[in-house]
Amino acid sequence: MSPINKKKLQIIRSKLDKLDNNLLSLIKKRTYLVNEVLKLKKFKKEIVDKKRINFILKKIDSKSKKLKIDPKITNRIWKNMIWSYINYERKNFKKK
Repeated sequence: MSPINKKKLQIIRSKLDKLDNNLLSLIKKRTYLVNEVLKLKKFKKEIVDKKRINFILKKIDSKSKKLKIDPKITNRIWKNMIWSYINYERKNFKKK
């Protein structure tokens, strides 16, 4: 790689690092909201709502296409996020 391209790569990676920090901040906010939702659930079986999952994934697919983002990427990201939070809820669920 040329020195000019190495410098460009450093700049881009720095921007990616800043963006990752913003994503972490958003994940923290999302986790707070998930905890609020979890407090409302009385039974563990309420954790997985397949209808809502399908609704979210369809909405993300549509928005991705409008924004010209590859829907395969966003679908994979959202599925992983959804199931990660489902596992988090299962782990942190406390019967009332």
